Amino acid sequence: MITSMANSKVKRLAALAQKAKARREENCFVVEGIRMFREAPPDWIREVYVSETFIRKHGSELRCSAPFEVLADAVFQKASDTQTPQGILCVLSMPRYELAERLAGDSDRDTDTAKAPLYMLLEDLQDPGNVGTILRAGEGAGIDGVIMTRQTADLFNPKVIRATMGSIYRVPFFIVDALTDTIDLLREKGVAVYAAHLDDSVDYDVPDYTQPTAFLIGNEGNGLRRETAQRAAQYIKIPMAGQVESLNAAMASAVLMYEAARQRRTKTKI
Repeated sequence: MITSMANSKVKRLAALAQKAKARREENCFVVEGIRMFREAPPDWIREVYVSETFIRKHGSELRCSAPFEVLADAVFQKASDTQTPQGILCVLSMPRYELAERLAGDSDRDTDTAKAPLYMLLEDLQDPGNVGTILRAGEGAGIDGVIMTRQTADLFNPKVIRATMGSIYRVPFFIVDALTDTIDLLREKGVAVYAAHLDDSVDYDVPDYTQPTAFLIGNEGNGLRRETAQRAAQYIKIPMAGQVESLNAAMASAVLMYEAARQRRTKTKI
């Protein structure tokens, strides 16, 4: 059992939780909690760490092919990124997805509208909670992936991971330098790109999303870059009542994704 807070493994765990650079250098990230442990793909798991209290109470439930180590409770608290840790954390390998391969697979799909590709495009979102919630809502709405700029909040930030509630394991994501080239590529593949934008826009429930679709969401404070927005097929808006000016990025994304899902369900029933 590790009992020293100065232990090199403990310091490494803290660095992986706190520093994006450390995560990139090792190509891994940290998740916490029993649910995140149980749902983690087995081939992603590198290491498992548990507190002495956890192993005493739940040791018989710990089924894992990866090696695990026990930390004294105070040491585990030091390594944890949460105020009330559940007593288990894992170091996982970062998954890799290739956008070109994904889009090539989309081209081979059945033409059934229920299977038409649906993507979220995120430009420079900064709030970890927004990014994580978009992945979680996206899984529920049945999207095919999230494409984001490098300036978007680090997907492996612990706050993002917690907000995904496990969807990080199941929603493919793609990180690009800029969305302009990506939008051009999507358009070549027959994907209609809609930008959440107030200028010259139509209500979000007017366009037909039963065909291959992607939604553009911009930075929380500055919105979309002009050159990015101009590549959209159409601008859309979510009408607001009362004195509300707009929804936050995660809520707006959820509205759009579920509208697309609703249209597709409705059309397949006809």
